Amino acid sequence: MRIHLLEPLRVPEEKINELAQPLIDAGHTFKYFDQKTTDTDELIARSKDADIITIANNPLPDEVIEANPNMQLINVAFTGVDHVNTKLASEHDIKVANASGYANTAVSELVIGLVLGLYRQIPKSDADVRLAEDFSGPFQGREIKGKTVGIIGTGKIGLETAKLFKAFGAHLVGYNRSEKEAAKDLGLEYLSLEEVLKTSDIVSVHLPLNEETKGFIGKGQLDLMKSDAILINAARGPIIDNQALADKLNADEIAGAGIDVFDGEPPLDSDNPLLHAKNALLTPHIAFLSDESMDIRAQIAFDNIQAFIDGHPQNLMN
Repeated sequence: MRIHLLEPLRVPEEKINELAQPLIDAGHTFKYFDQKTTDTDELIARSKDADIITIANNPLPDEVIEANPNMQLINVAFTGVDHVNTKLASEHDIKVANASGYANTAVSELVIGLVLGLYRQIPKSDADVRLAEDFSGPFQGREIKGKTVGIIGTGKIGLETAKLFKAFGAHLVGYNRSEKEAAKDLGLEYLSLEEVLKTSDIVSVHLPLNEETKGFIGKGQLDLMKSDAILINAARGPIIDNQALADKLNADEIAGAGIDVFDGEPPLDSDNPLLHAKNALLTPHIAFLSDESMDIRAQIAFDNIQAFIDGHPQNLMN
């Protein structure tokens, strides 16, 4: 098999070489490109003649899929695969695998960080201390303990997030297409989406992005939320109508929002409504990104390759 890694995986090159060596020892060829690119022609050149390509969260143009008749596997070292045309891949009999699970802890910990940042106004408090001449007095915050937390999407990351909120003493409710026994074992109570939004003090979104979930949380859903509730999105930006969210924040109809994902990747256009929304705590799509998660991701990506070669493909998304 000809195996090409088209972009870096945020681990040292020594780690890549270590993971690739068993494949090379087995007679496969391996090429590694250590610079990220979004140029379509360059991506076509990098994937030329490859049986297996590996990417991360860099969009894969359709032209790359269509240009290589040898391609058998698109190995996505990321949880979401919405940046790959899985339908087109299927039409070309190409499998698409992801790296589900590598960032469960990283994402869930950032969710907690965003909630604490909003509840205790940590960024503002830091600025207040540094600008002592404008100090307006300490901010009186809120605690997670005793709050009702609504988990929208109780997959692996949603479940990990629920565990952390439970450790803080929160009451758990959730919405998912199917009920998970592991969530119930945590004490999570499944409700309708409407009831989750109406009753939660904290709403945390953990859905994949697809045709069904694009715009899943729109104005109608946001209208159901309590005025003192906060919304956290560390999943995918287009799941939420961000203009509607900004409008609700600016009208003081939602108390705050912690947002790590947007309709496009940062840097954001200056007219992005969330940049000008009240009580919005924004991070530049970093929920998945930790030293530990990057090591796990690289291991899963190479495990996917080996499993495919062995005839037992794993983590398939199409």
